[in-house]
Amino acid sequence: MRDIYNLTYEKFSDYLFSIGEKRSKADILFPAFYRDNITDFKEASVKDSLSLLLKKEFYFGEITCIDKKCSDSADKYLFKLKDGNLAETVLMKHEYGNNICVSTQVGCNMGCAFCRSGRLKKVRNLETAEMVEQLLYVTKESGRKIDGIAIMGIGEPLDNYESVADFIDIAMYQKGFDIGLKHITLSTCGIVPKIYELSESRNPVNLAVSLHAPNDELRDRLMPINRKYPLSPLFEAIRHYSSSRNRRITLEYVMLKGINDSKEHAKQLADLIGDSKCYVNIIRYNSSEEDSFECSDFDTIMAFYDVLKKNKIGVTMRRELGASINGACGQLRADYMNK
Repeated sequence: MRDIYNLTYEKFSDYLFSIGEKRSKADILFPAFYRDNITDFKEASVKDSLSLLLKKEFYFGEITCIDKKCSDSADKYLFKLKDGNLAETVLMKHEYGNNICVSTQVGCNMGCAFCRSGRLKKVRNLETAEMVEQLLYVTKESGRKIDGIAIMGIGEPLDNYESVADFIDIAMYQKGFDIGLKHITLSTCGIVPKIYELSESRNPVNLAVSLHAPNDELRDRLMPINRKYPLSPLFEAIRHYSSSRNRRITLEYVMLKGINDSKEHAKQLADLIGDSKCYVNIIRYNSSEEDSFECSDFDTIMAFYDVLKKNKIGVTMRRELGASINGACGQLRADYMNK
């Protein structure tokens, strides 16, 4: 049997056609799966013979929520998957709407020095269905309308490209969750060939690149991916994505005390960006007792910010969400496993 949530609209309509049904039946069933949240094919408005056939071929996947932390700004969920592995999801509550941050892998192999997720080595990729189920569960449990998706949880999305691409297809499809592409953001540490592939796809979402250093020497130390895809080819890919899809790219920059936060680092970053269609999102580091890194102090962050502004670089500072609930990627999973 197959998990029904692994199928995009196109794949599901192809299946219906292959069994002699009209492709248009997908127009009835897809809303039933994702808007009505049915968990039994008998609940769908189709003939009994089709519902019985679907029941023999497919099942509605199930993930189990085993922990939840809540605050005014964010709710964090820890899910147990069908094989016993764990995945995290965060509901971020903003004044302008509700965003969900979805994980794409169990663990991560990118090994960024400051990232809690990177210490939890990759076990496997998540299936499309397991990403879809994160969205379904949080939507139903919270009772909130989800306005946007951040594919920024545990894992490197472009290291699980096909499953993530299908998840995006389901999330944005009008008869699925109907979340517009401009409200879906994918964050990558910089797998250059996949950035080009995403730029040519039919669903080019917003792109955020985890940069965190303004030169190759420092980025090599902080982010091993830079040794394979240094800043020069990375920025060529960024500029291609921006120009081909007419999108402004977000450069994520976590502030690490005494490491990447000087005025000189800010000037190097401004020079690196130049006239590229990018802006910098400054992120306060969310430290824990196990960390050797600390967040830069407020004055240092503001001095860094001012250098970027004076060099005409667009810059924002991410609102801190979830610090009181172990909000950094991987913290809840790590804490649960340590117990």
